[in-house]
Amino acid sequence: MATGFRAEVTVRGGGVFGLACAWEIARRGAKVRLIETARLGAGSSGGLVGMLAPHVPDQWNPKKQFQFEALALADAFWAAVAAAGGRDPGYARTGRLQPLDTEAAVTLARARGAEAAVNWQGLARWSVARAEDFGPMAPVSATGLVVHDTLSGRADPRAAGAALAAAITARGGQIVLGDAEDEGAVIHATGVAGLAALSAAFAREVGNGVKGQSASLGIDMGDAPQVFHDGVLIVPHANGTVALGSTSERVFDSPDTTDHQLEEIIAKARMICPALADAPVIERWAGVRPRARTMAPMLGAWPGRAGQFVANGGFKIGFGMAPKVAEVMADLVLEGRDAIPEGMRVEDCL
Repeated sequence: MATGFRAEVTVRGGGVFGLACAWEIARRGAKVRLIETARLGAGSSGGLVGMLAPHVPDQWNPKKQFQFEALALADAFWAAVAAAGGRDPGYARTGRLQPLDTEAAVTLARARGAEAAVNWQGLARWSVARAEDFGPMAPVSATGLVVHDTLSGRADPRAAGAALAAAITARGGQIVLGDAEDEGAVIHATGVAGLAALSAAFAREVGNGVKGQSASLGIDMGDAPQVFHDGVLIVPHANGTVALGSTSERVFDSPDTTDHQLEEIIAKARMICPALADAPVIERWAGVRPRARTMAPMLGAWPGRAGQFVANGGFKIGFGMAPKVAEVMADLVLEGRDAIPEGMRVEDCL
């Protein structure tokens, strides 16, 4: 540990929420120490998929508004991270395709396009398009049509974590692998272990871990849009791979092994996108993702613990939500300004 370093804020946890919060705090000029007891990205933030995508744009609510604002911040956020640390996070706003298999689905998709025109404030579009217009990654669609949204993006989880770490240290922050003393305000961004600690502290379950399995195929699809269909995510990355995921397992025997459920995901992905039919599987991954009871991020002050805060529950949407999570947590910790929406507060899970 650097001699004479005195942190104003300590962030515990080296997943995407912890790294993003530490970066935003360092970017604003405060001294930050991030402590990770295992390794950066040791949990679900070290996986393969890296999907940054919105929920459907109708039935608007505070969670969807927060997510929209997070995705709107993504271009500037990841560009600043890359510029500060000199590492590429693998981010791009590449869009997303969702096959439409029935005429009813087409009608609903067109109605949602009108909602997106209002709720997405002109930043992006949700439209119905011909699948064949999207080249080799075009998914199979019974109607020949897909939803094409231009708000979705991708980030390579491992590259993004390394880029955030480089940016933090470039701005004078400190990263400790192992353990160290807490100094100043403390943000607990410790994933599944953090949810367990909160559950123990309040004698009720505030969240738990959900296992996910994913895979990586060795095929370069460039900047093709990601695809989502029948519960399967297909995300082309800049490193010449395509990530596939993921299962959602509430009950499991082993947190980090893959099985037949992943093989089913791989088979379905090859059927959805025939261009992937012969692509080799180069990695299989499994891990446990932190799911708050509300299924939304859990943010804010830790009740009853002065100077202690929580940023947790990034289940499936952590990389997409991270820029906005970092912004509101830095506002709260550094400026005392609380901009966390209802439904996403720690108290909402208690």
